[in-house]
Amino acid sequence: MSAALFDLTGKTALVTGSARGLGFAYAQGLAAAGAGVILNDIREELLQESVQSLRNQGYQAHGFAFDVTREDAVESAFAALEAQGLQVDILINNAGIQYRKPMVELELEQWQRVIDTNLTSAFIVSRAAAKRMIDRGNGGKIINIGSLTSQAARPTVAPYTAAKGGIKMLTCSMAAEWAEFNIQSNAIGPGYILTDMNAALIDNKEFDSWVKASNPSKRWGKPQELIGTAVFLSSSASDYINGQIIYVDGGWLAVL
Repeated sequence: MSAALFDLTGKTALVTGSARGLGFAYAQGLAAAGAGVILNDIREELLQESVQSLRNQGYQAHGFAFDVTREDAVESAFAALEAQGLQVDILINNAGIQYRKPMVELELEQWQRVIDTNLTSAFIVSRAAAKRMIDRGNGGKIINIGSLTSQAARPTVAPYTAAKGGIKMLTCSMAAEWAEFNIQSNAIGPGYILTDMNAALIDNKEFDSWVKASNPSKRWGKPQELIGTAVFLSSSASDYINGQIIYVDGGWLAVL
């Protein structure tokens, strides 16, 4: 009975920004739980390599290269999915970028690009997915990827912090409007995780020491440690959870 709650067999999940890093980890985790997965990225060559990697493991995987910040590209992608008989039951809005720069030196174009990629894209892709979930009448799952900065700020990452704070409230808004259609909208807030995006921080001895000293777990998180939460929020085990953000941070926020 308990295993069936987390079984994603027969479901199809779209994970944005999933050619590498945490996005690929989410996709691989959902595939292992039985879901067919649709990987997305703008790096088409890397995308196809990752799709083939999942297929080599025996998973059902597809790849769609499109820019999640462009409304026309997103709508075209969903039309193409439908033409191939693919419907999105689970959406993970993972695509994101980062600029580390003091606000007084930050260019408006850089600010806007982070907001567009990390926040606006979640609205655009979720809107496309939710319309179709509502029309089908079978509900669905939307998982937005937040951050520790959905709750707390740090210097030099103002646009990222603003975007991830927005993700938290966008998730609440999705729940407020779509819960009645049996769509559960929640978010995951990863802590400091060993990923390519954090490579410069990991290699910085001072920052590495700060992460380990400030976290009760005394270490960085691993990408695979986010998979359980992603599967849980994608499954029927979370059918009455809506508008929440679950922080997977080793206890970092608990001791601020």
